[in-house]
Amino acid sequence: MARKFCVAAVFLALIIAGDSLRAQDVRGVVQAAVKAMGAANLKTIQYSGTGWNAAVGQSFSPQDDWPHFEVTRYTRTIDYDARSSREEMIRRQGNNPPRGGGGTPLQGEQQQVAIVSGNYAWNLNDQTPVPQPGQYLAGIPVAEYRQLDILVTPHGFLKAAMAAQNATAISITLPTPPGAITANGKATLVSFTAMGKYRINGTFNDQNLLELVQTWIPNPVYGDMLYELRYTNYKDYGGVKFPTVLHIHQGDPRLSVAHNSMEITINNVQPNVNVAAMTVPDAVQKATAPRERAESQKLADGVWLVAGGSHNSLAIDFRDFAAVIEAPLNEERSLAVISEVNKLIPNKPIKYVVNTHHHFDHSGGLRTYLAQGTTIVTHQANKEYYENVLFNIAPRTLQPDRFSTYYPYFSGGRRPLPIETVNQKYVISDGVRTVDLYPVQGLNHAATMLLVYLPKEKILVNADLYSPPAQGAPAPAVNANMRTLRQNIQRLKLDVAQHVPIHGVPGPNDQFMRIVGASSN
Repeated sequence: MARKFCVAAVFLALIIAGDSLRAQDVRGVVQAAVKAMGAANLKTIQYSGTGWNAAVGQSFSPQDDWPHFEVTRYTRTIDYDARSSREEMIRRQGNNPPRGGGGTPLQGEQQQVAIVSGNYAWNLNDQTPVPQPGQYLAGIPVAEYRQLDILVTPHGFLKAAMAAQNATAISITLPTPPGAITANGKATLVSFTAMGKYRINGTFNDQNLLELVQTWIPNPVYGDMLYELRYTNYKDYGGVKFPTVLHIHQGDPRLSVAHNSMEITINNVQPNVNVAAMTVPDAVQKATAPRERAESQKLADGVWLVAGGSHNSLAIDFRDFAAVIEAPLNEERSLAVISEVNKLIPNKPIKYVVNTHHHFDHSGGLRTYLAQGTTIVTHQANKEYYENVLFNIAPRTLQPDRFSTYYPYFSGGRRPLPIETVNQKYVISDGVRTVDLYPVQGLNHAATMLLVYLPKEKILVNADLYSPPAQGAPAPAVNANMRTLRQNIQRLKLDVAQHVPIHGVPGPNDQFMRIVGASSN
């Protein structure tokens, strides 16, 4: 990408040049940008291009970026006054390595359509509206996220800054090596709060063109997660200037290599395109956010499946403590599961919570357990990542949780975090009941995946590798994850009677064998 730069350099420059910063007339700064970018009479816009996007929170390992997909067609249409946006893309695996989650590897081409109108968000599956009343990455409400996403577009930022009552502006001096935001290092930063909570910063170059927008959104793993958009290589389209390269980060590159979420090279921009009034489908208007439910099902003596949502957990009763397998999604889900476990196994502390792998949707609830002193058991490759990112003690201003609110005694370096790691095999036992944990070998979905095996009960727990079909449902198509699970069962010589997935319903091993086949090939 042309003229990439690291956000860390921006903050470093602000610190170094702090004495030279001076207050600016905000309205004058924004009006100059409105004139330069042709935003005064812009009501709608449609832009198209090609590039790539990524599955945020689904990296192959903590040392990898989000997995990428090739975007062969991208179109976005925005009506600023109507607060509506329609984003369409067709994507495929392309030449990107088929490693990681989030649908990796894509089979053939996939069409995605994401729409927001006012306070309503929905997707399209063919032409069928799919309401999105939930949360993006189990953090920010989807409709709120998509409205914020309009405000951080180049001209959306200008309109929001003009309307803001709390905007400020400062002149800044930035480094000027190759890749800097401006050739002479002179830039202006405009900052305001939108939607009552989101701080949005925009950096204008010396030609009054917006080149960098930063805001933060709530996320169970990253906390106040950086959402950064870089706009470069502007061209004029009928009096409206628009960048021809959009590069987006979700995640802070100073904390983790996983942060690049999309890059689109724009090849067509249509200012003030005719946009039909958008009608919110009835199903979308009536949809409500799902209530978190924890519903238990006994699998064996002292072993329960805790379901009721998109992700399952397991509760296991030991002699003088309890253990939980998987803490998915976010604190809301963890609190529901903990409450159910306390009913199932009263008067015993939850001593261990086992984390199958590092993907956002499988690790987002771990902080809740850590806040009460539960020991986290996870793959050894996750430890440094969790300490630096997931269990970072930085304040969570957008969505405080128990860990940030109560500040447990072991945070801040006073005592080591209670994290146990799995290398080859890890055993949780009270001398009677045993739970064995094994790293999965040869898996492209996640490098940090663990299998959970209860030898006495012959129960095997997996995440994302195999979900038995519900009663009366067709068998799932055999894929690489299922074959890898079969290979690891053979390698470890596990005697499995029942498969218990983190997604879906339990099923017998003979059914798995019929589906996958006796051979691992």
